[in-house]
Amino acid sequence: MKIVRTIAELRSGLAETRRRGKRIGFVPTMGAFHAGHLALMQRARGEADVVVVSLFVNPTQFNDASDLAAYPRTEASDAAQAEAAGADVLFAPSAEEMYPAGHATTVSVAGLGDTLEGAVRGPGHFRGVATVVASLLNIVQPHALYLGQKDAQQVAVVRRMMRDLQIPTLVVVCPTVREADGLAMSSRNVRLGASDRGRALALRHGLDAALELLARGERGAGALCGAGVAAMVRDGVSPGEGGG
Repeated sequence: MKIVRTIAELRSGLAETRRRGKRIGFVPTMGAFHAGHLALMQRARGEADVVVVSLFVNPTQFNDASDLAAYPRTEASDAAQAEAAGADVLFAPSAEEMYPAGHATTVSVAGLGDTLEGAVRGPGHFRGVATVVASLLNIVQPHALYLGQKDAQQVAVVRRMMRDLQIPTLVVVCPTVREADGLAMSSRNVRLGASDRGRALALRHGLDAALELLARGERGAGALCGAGVAAMVRDGVSPGEGGG
């Protein structure tokens, strides 16, 4: 696997791949790899001739400087895991490479980026996501983009951005990979204390409770939502907490 730091080098290397008619699969990440990331890479490996993985902690999607500083950075182990999962290229640019002096263009998806997680994390979060993904797609120009189902709102934002900007890349959404206790794998999980980890399972338990009631024939939205909220409250989450 080759580690590439600059846009020019990546484009030059992929030009020959395209000339030969090879299929390029792309997995965008912010590093700190876990089994969920590796599943995306393995799916891409099975469907593409060349697999490109980006490793870039994108500063424009952080509204809190301390959150950006605390985000886990484990490039050496990430590179080893990516290679084992079948990646051919790890694109690991600097912030200055992605956002050179004078960079002034952003991409915003109105509506989709302002609700749910966007309302909690701030208006700049999904603008930063859409901007960096648009840039990365322009740089890599892959045939297929691999994203995790866990990040459902992010997937929706990226799909709309790609549709509106006429980006022809195929979006492949892969199933969520979970820990043994059911918590969706995330690079941020390492920052959860014991009590926070227990509360982090509330959403999963709420969804499971609603699905169980649905399977028993309940079709009333109020009853289904009520069952979900009750399960979350049992996990110590107050109704409406977390922006929902």
